[in-house]
Amino acid sequence: MKIKLITVGKLKEKYLKEGIAEYAKRLGRFAKFEMTELADEKTPDKASLAQKQQIMEKEAGRIMSKIADRDFVIVLAIEGQEWSSEEFAKKLADVALRGFSDITFIIGGSLGLSPQVKKRANLLMSFGRLTLPHQLMRLVLVEQIYRAFMIQEGSPYHK
Repeated sequence: MKIKLITVGKLKEKYLKEGIAEYAKRLGRFAKFEMTELADEKTPDKASLAQKQQIMEKEAGRIMSKIADRDFVIVLAIEGQEWSSEEFAKKLADVALRGFSDITFIIGGSLGLSPQVKKRANLLMSFGRLTLPHQLMRLVLVEQIYRAFMIQEGSPYHK
């Protein structure tokens, strides 16, 4: 199985890079993990709605170019479904049972994601209505993916 994470923007904070690297290493026993950082568009101060939509469309083009036709795509979006860690583990197991070998997670930029990307998603996932920095969300997501695999194998890690 391959887990891909596509994100908009570069991760700069060393502590977040180290945390993600640690969970990516741990994930290695369950799946191949790959993170792709895509360039974000600069948003002018007081950008109009039309400018924001153009920015999201440019970012969407970059995102869509990295998604394979056979990928099972999970997009992080505030309007998505919320799951417990156990429910998330079951979702990932179900995706694998359905024959998908590549699961792609997408975290958008500061403006969010275009409808085009959300439409491509097989699932929209939310970590709640809190607003979190996109960089921090990467670490939280990778930890939860690792946790899901640990739950699937019955490990005490989840306790």
